[in-house]
Amino acid sequence: MQNVTALLYLASGVLFILALRGLSHPETSRQGNMFGMVGMAIAILTTLFRTSPSFGGLGLIIAGLAIGGGGGAFVARSIAMTAMPQLVAAFHSLVGLAAVLVAAAALYAPQSLGIGEPGAIHMESLVEMSIGVAIGAITFTGSVIAFLKLDGRMSGKPIMLPGRHAINIALAAAIVLLVVLFVATGNPVLFWLITVLSLVFVVLCVRSFIAARRSGKLA
Repeated sequence: MQNVTALLYLASGVLFILALRGLSHPETSRQGNMFGMVGMAIAILTTLFRTSPSFGGLGLIIAGLAIGGGGGAFVARSIAMTAMPQLVAAFHSLVGLAAVLVAAAALYAPQSLGIGEPGAIHMESLVEMSIGVAIGAITFTGSVIAFLKLDGRMSGKPIMLPGRHAINIALAAAIVLLVVLFVATGNPVLFWLITVLSLVFVVLCVRSFIAARRSGKLA
């Protein structure tokens, strides 16, 4: 059963990749959307079958799907085609936020996922958790900045911090160090420090990139 579950998740991941590839071109966007929907359906059904949620939990899942799906359908129908880049960036930020929330849920309720008990989570799960929350926070912040810039709500004026490259390198090193410490200790404080530093790291990196483009150092 474990092998079947892994294969289904793998198939779901492949479909997500095909969906991104399809969405990169207008002629294949419909096919890309279909791949994405099928992949998500497989992932959801596999998770439900694997976890066997209670009646109340199943009700919450259905309610979440209804709210999310209904909201997405409404926005997709009402948004102008010229605003599609902003919409994609905004929705993509929710993917990053979801990754952070899922990692936090696993940290505080590991028994529900079968990865240990609070304070005694399996090491491999701590690795996945720490990397997932870092990538999720980076995705969230980067997508929010992309949305604000595409929508004209954020100025492109760079922040010229003294020694900004050294600051970025130090932040990246600090995140790696915190990940190592979190995997070794499972301390929730380190988990949230990883999250905060990842958020800050993206903001400074984006601003540094803009500054480099403005100065002509990047083509």
